Amino acid sequence: MIPLAFEIVRYNALIESIDREALLTSIEEVLVALRRVIRATDLHSKHLAKTTGLTTPQILLLQTIRDKGEVTIGEIANEMSLSQATVTSILDRLEKRDLVYRERSKEDKRKVHAYLTDQASEILKEAPIPLQEHFTRQFIDLQEWEQTMIISSLQRIAQMMDAQYIDASPVLDIGILDRQSTTIDKLDSFQETSNKK
Repeated sequence: MIPLAFEIVRYNALIESIDREALLTSIEEVLVALRRVIRATDLHSKHLAKTTGLTTPQILLLQTIRDKGEVTIGEIANEMSLSQATVTSILDRLEKRDLVYRERSKEDKRKVHAYLTDQASEILKEAPIPLQEHFTRQFIDLQEWEQTMIISSLQRIAQMMDAQYIDASPVLDIGILDRQSTTIDKLDSFQETSNKK
């Protein structure tokens, strides 16, 4: 007959291995979900770049100007939760592509307003909906307790990854927000360079 103490040890080892397996499965599920979010963001950014030639922040900035009408750089920055320096940098790039123009206010010469060109308006008509708009629509439909749970869980994940102090804006995009070119632009220039060799 097997002693009771041995049975208890064996049972505890079995429970421990089951708990360990469950824990490892849970960790994998969290990491897979995080990876899916990162991949979805990356794939959507590439899709936007391919269809419009613009980055997610550039599209969002154009949409902000369209939706707000006559708008200053400070107002765009507040609306998008970005710094004025970042907004100015993005506007500079859009202006070089003839998608926006800026004019000094006739009433208050200290203010500069940004406007869309006809070309930008056409691009926005054809542009896919940014990923964060999809997210926003679905998030709004959740119960308040579900929204709170998602926020607290993601804040805890950021803390667990030592990312809680990283400066970030509420824009679903990969990379620097005011980068000079889209991924597609970089791929095209890489291919041109490779073809020349």
